[in-house]
Amino acid sequence: MSNRRGLLIILSSPSGAGKSTLSRRLMHWDPKVQFSVSATTRKPRAGEVDGKDYHFLSETRFKRDVAHGDMLEHAHVFGNFYGSPRAPVQEAIDRGQDVLFDIDWQGAQQIRNSALGAHTLSIFILPPSIAELHRRLETRGQDSAEVVAKRMQKSWDEISHWDGYDFVLINDDLDATEEKLRSIVTASRLRRSQQPGLTEHVRNLQTEFEARK
Repeated sequence: MSNRRGLLIILSSPSGAGKSTLSRRLMHWDPKVQFSVSATTRKPRAGEVDGKDYHFLSETRFKRDVAHGDMLEHAHVFGNFYGSPRAPVQEAIDRGQDVLFDIDWQGAQQIRNSALGAHTLSIFILPPSIAELHRRLETRGQDSAEVVAKRMQKSWDEISHWDGYDFVLINDDLDATEEKLRSIVTASRLRRSQQPGLTEHVRNLQTEFEARK
């Protein structure tokens, strides 16, 4: 086991608030931060690789894993199941590697309530304004006007769960928000729950102290 346990870093936000960009920047800042590979029951698309893009599972296998507690979180979306397998995440944090999750508030809540909840760091990204959120969705040019409208309708439901997170950042300046995100991760790595060797170190200090009497 590493001298530090890894973190389960959860980033959530409404679409357009900058979550994906901040996720990429965080992994560029520290390449040891790995992105969680989700499991799904949908069929692989052209070019997708099992174990890299997704873990592609049968519905029977997926439901069995959920029943056995082998999924940290899961959801049913547009006729398919999606979830985060527990085993690879457990292995990663045991060797001191942080795992990044790009999930919504429901998935975040499930992970916080899971067996690995003590090692979770949850961060919600807010836009500076609704008008700016709409502008970002329009100018990135990825979606039709209809899709942008649907994303905007959904945004308030996502924003309304902001108070269920450990930290909340207002992304009015991307560079400044990235700096704050780095600071949060750096400090959270030093939490007592992330340092498995602390108890033994304190015991050794006590033994040394007693020997000096």
